[in-house]
Amino acid sequence: MTKNGRGSVPTAVLALVVAFLLVAAAGAQSVTDFYRGKTIDLNIGYSVGGGYDLYARLIARGLGAHIPGNPTVAPKNMEGAGSLRLANYLYAAAPSDGTVIGATSRGAAFDPLLNEKGARFDASKFSWIGSANNEVSVCVALASSGVTKFDDLFTKQLTIGSTGAADDTYQFPALINAVLGTKFKIVTGYPGGNDVSLALERDEVQGRCGWSWSSIKTTRFNWVRNKRIIVLVQMSLSKHPDLPDVPLIMDLAKTDEQRQIFKMIFARQTMGRPYLAPPGVPADRLAALRKAFMDTMADQEFLGEAEQNKFEINPVSGEQLEALVKEIYQTPPEVVKKAAAMVQ
Repeated sequence: MTKNGRGSVPTAVLALVVAFLLVAAAGAQSVTDFYRGKTIDLNIGYSVGGGYDLYARLIARGLGAHIPGNPTVAPKNMEGAGSLRLANYLYAAAPSDGTVIGATSRGAAFDPLLNEKGARFDASKFSWIGSANNEVSVCVALASSGVTKFDDLFTKQLTIGSTGAADDTYQFPALINAVLGTKFKIVTGYPGGNDVSLALERDEVQGRCGWSWSSIKTTRFNWVRNKRIIVLVQMSLSKHPDLPDVPLIMDLAKTDEQRQIFKMIFARQTMGRPYLAPPGVPADRLAALRKAFMDTMADQEFLGEAEQNKFEINPVSGEQLEALVKEIYQTPPEVVKKAAAMVQ
């Protein structure tokens, strides 16, 4: 070996070889080895105590036991802008190695299509893990309103309460008015969904739209049982098993364009409680997370706790969510533009 290093391995080359070996070793690492001893951050796009938070914390308690390597799953709140702050973080800043997942609103994935200024992501690129339930929302009328079936809405005005223009309680009835010609009169300004229910109780309004059937079952099912309210229509891509005789909004569309508009808006219902990870999570880890999620949804201890807390569990797989989001993002631009205008 000479003083000028001739015949030796240059330092730069040696560094490249070491780096290559480290990458190769990481690539060969099993999912179990990767997750063993690690913590997965489950970020929640809302504050403590709400429905999304309570669902996520319940899932966090059971998920780690079904992931190879049994990592700890730590729930953390990252509220802001109706969970768009979290969605933007997952898309652009969060690690994509499978150690960070999130719980966003069911509508967040489609906010970019509806020209929501705060949405800076393409949801078709997220790593979708699964949804805890396939949500069905409904429109209801007080029995005293004189509206007893959906068809009455074409000739009779129904005054309904809403929290505001960005919420399902406004967007859903506004869309139905614009597409089908119904006569919902929407009164906005209620602080929250429970306030709309109290307004119903006081007869300030005659109905409520965009109300989750699971929430009605948990908080106001006696109103259904006592026939104080009448369920007029279901808003989702498929009917709820509890409501076989209540019309489904998708069946009321009269043209292909109307069906496309309804599908674009009501697809969010299929992802009632969605869980997702950043784009680019390694395929084997994503597959493990998806399987662990569905295994958690079938775990008897988990289901017992969910039932005790009156949480509806009707899971949708990550593969199904991925396919649905990609399909909605392929909606023709002219249909997207019309739908966006209708819910503003």
